[in-house]
Amino acid sequence: MWGRAIPRKAKWKKRALLAVCAAILLSAGMAFADSAKISNDLGGKNGADQVDVIVQFNQAPTARYHQKVLSRGGKLRRELGLVKGGAYSLPASALADLAADPEVVYISPDRPLHGANDDSFTPVLDYRNETVNAPAAWTQGLNGAGIGVALIDSGITDLPDLDNNAGSLVAYSQDFTGNPSGSATDQYGHGTHVAGIIAGTGAMSTGSSYSYSFIGVADNVSLINLRVLDQNGEGTDSRVIAAIDTAIQLKNQFNIRVINISLGRQVFESYQRDPLCQAVEQAWKAGIVVVVAAGNGGRDHFPIPNGYGTVSAPGNDPYVITVGAMNTMGSPNRAHDVIASYSSKGPAIFDRVVKPDLVAPGNRIISLYSPAETLNQLYSGNEIPDSLYEVNGNSNPSGTYFMLSGTSMSTAVVSGAAAILLQQNPNLAPDQIKARLMKTAYKDLIPYSTVTDPPAVYNEEADILTVGAGLLDIQAALGNTDLAPARAGSALSPTVTIDRRGDLLLVDGSSAIWGSSPTWSNSAVWGNAVLGGATVNGQSLLWGLDAGWGRNSIVGSIQGSSVLWGSSVLWGSSVLWGSNELWDSSVLWGSATEATGDPTTYGQH
Repeated sequence: MWGRAIPRKAKWKKRALLAVCAAILLSAGMAFADSAKISNDLGGKNGADQVDVIVQFNQAPTARYHQKVLSRGGKLRRELGLVKGGAYSLPASALADLAADPEVVYISPDRPLHGANDDSFTPVLDYRNETVNAPAAWTQGLNGAGIGVALIDSGITDLPDLDNNAGSLVAYSQDFTGNPSGSATDQYGHGTHVAGIIAGTGAMSTGSSYSYSFIGVADNVSLINLRVLDQNGEGTDSRVIAAIDTAIQLKNQFNIRVINISLGRQVFESYQRDPLCQAVEQAWKAGIVVVVAAGNGGRDHFPIPNGYGTVSAPGNDPYVITVGAMNTMGSPNRAHDVIASYSSKGPAIFDRVVKPDLVAPGNRIISLYSPAETLNQLYSGNEIPDSLYEVNGNSNPSGTYFMLSGTSMSTAVVSGAAAILLQQNPNLAPDQIKARLMKTAYKDLIPYSTVTDPPAVYNEEADILTVGAGLLDIQAALGNTDLAPARAGSALSPTVTIDRRGDLLLVDGSSAIWGSSPTWSNSAVWGNAVLGGATVNGQSLLWGLDAGWGRNSIVGSIQGSSVLWGSSVLWGSSVLWGSNELWDSSVLWGSATEATGDPTTYGQH
């Protein structure tokens, strides 16, 4: 993938931004106007069908609560006390009756999480550590020592690059997939690759025979391996929730301060109802920094162009750190970096949350793998040649290193950075980590670029809904001493709205620090190049009607009753919720839109 700066204002973005925000504003209204306790995607099930669901109750369920499901022909599959619920199988005909119970809060499918990978491409060095200034931490002796990072993924394969002088970096392993052997070893390949980005020691690429060492951002952390994806990269909500609960239970034993979630799925409801989002919030409130992939839907055009509104769950939750992907362009000079075309953009569907929170290198990232893992069998073209990093290497495929792209990879970079900050100051709370990483992010990004991933060309803008607060800068974060309040929720991601003039505005929550002082002003955190720099009714202006297309031509039609409330536009089954448009698996999550990006867990390929 390549990119170039273009010296002109990107009018195409502002049209798309207002359109997507109008749709999302209305979808949010629908979410709360609809008091039904059954999620939309459970509709259409035949009464005789057995469905796997997650039921959330108004308190942690006891046997009496489970009996409410069992008495209706259900079966308990897994207790999920973390979200006051459980995973069950029951007849679809029993859903309405169960939802009528006043102690039932919400019923949603035990939704699948799928893992996949990209097509082959020419390997280049990614320079991820140099781009985010990780060596500045290493010179200070900061490498994540003493910090536990829980990796909720497809498992970890034991490789020399995941050992140090004291033994394996993997301090604990547990399988949640039902593997008959109980082994949490990675059979898919995704988790091992992510683990290497966080903690790889570079043992197999260090020495006089090598021209480049593939070292993790924090190569002395303790890894807690929680396997939720099987050999095909498939998992479910309930597995991930159970793994998050286990990480919380093991927090003190292994000093787990970070959870890396390089997986996700589409958003079906508000984060306030979604059990996956509720689980990550519980981890955050327990004092664990949760770092989540934004998703790889940035190339999607249905129904809104340019990939807006495609951030996936649980990255749509305002508590967590949601990470998008940058392309280093094969150079350590971050001034050349451009947004990866597949990186999902905000705002989040239903709640209009501004996401991602920041970005990090995620394109063509070289990290660990085992030739026996499924990903390598499917995409052997992603093997890198020895000549890329050996002084006198040949063109034979490396038996240790593999190249992947996606927000999965950029998420791992940020998880490593969070571990380094916590090693420097173990007293930092999750919100303080989030706020510091966002404020110190590099903001002088190329504002407009054209990115070509043959055969398509993508027009990209480094706006707040694409790059968040900017590009991760570990050196700047380590040098910063500003402290946000330690309370959970002080660094909630803000939301966006459209005012009556058609201006797109940033709305800071009443409990959040953003905009409350010069230290945490919007311009300090997101930068003047991203924000419009003005205020309207006390709110920060993101984009106004200065692009030459006028209120009557775009905003007027958006706000007109025939468009905004028309049943054939927003509420029509063929547009926002239709199986052939936004939520169709072949469109939002399908391989046709992921030519060279790593879909990780966002689609079955």
